[in-house]
Amino acid sequence: MIFKEILPGAKLQPYIKCFYYYESDSDSSYDDLVFPSGTMEVIFNLGSGNWRSRSDDAFYTTPPIELWGQITKPLAIQSVGRNIMLGFKFYPHSAAYFFNQHISEFNDQIVDAADVLGPSLRTLHKKLLDISDLRARVGLLESYLWEKLAASEKKHNKIKFIGDIVHYLRDNYSDDNIISLSRRHNISTRYLNMMFSQYTGLGPKLFYKINRFQHSLNLISQKEEKLTSIAYSAGYFDQAHFIKEFKLFTGVTPNTFAKQASAINQALAAS
Repeated sequence: MIFKEILPGAKLQPYIKCFYYYESDSDSSYDDLVFPSGTMEVIFNLGSGNWRSRSDDAFYTTPPIELWGQITKPLAIQSVGRNIMLGFKFYPHSAAYFFNQHISEFNDQIVDAADVLGPSLRTLHKKLLDISDLRARVGLLESYLWEKLAASEKKHNKIKFIGDIVHYLRDNYSDDNIISLSRRHNISTRYLNMMFSQYTGLGPKLFYKINRFQHSLNLISQKEEKLTSIAYSAGYFDQAHFIKEFKLFTGVTPNTFAKQASAINQALAAS
């Protein structure tokens, strides 16, 4: 398996968390789980295989260009054949710069990104298939994203405001903090919650929980601390609370995850 993260150029760094490249190491099919990350992403499938995601009781082949909404619960996927993926991750609030829809409309879905962003994305996909150099491919993505970003200039101030709230709530969520923020900016708590959901896809409390969960994943992948220490380091009241919330987002206990996590999940947790 090959997995690489690439930092975007300076002008895109406030909007794109990272680009990444994944290549499976065999044609063998396998099942995996995807967990809530607090971010949305777009993935271009460039290999001969395909991915399938579970909906209800069946698996469906995902589109060639996938738009992943906010995942709020474990999502079962299947890799079929040799897969090559090139994707990029938004920050929790920054996907809103590129989409006209409320971000929450995409929650727990994988949709055709070209249906949302337009046919120019299919043209970009063809160009990516025509070249193999990774840097050149990332350069094409950056050019496309910068053009989309320039077209959304009118709503930048509102999204930047939510971005500031995101950074504050990442480690400081409480109902009192929401009330304090609302008063400071002279808006109602209801309106603040609505804006946060519109531009990130998540309510403030759920965003905080997913961010805390992701921090615990990173600590587990390092295999340097006991569960009790991880629980407190990640901001949980106690180990029981940590285990309960971890199971909510993964379907398994932290110990089981540490023993059974797939190579790709381990790479993502450590990144």
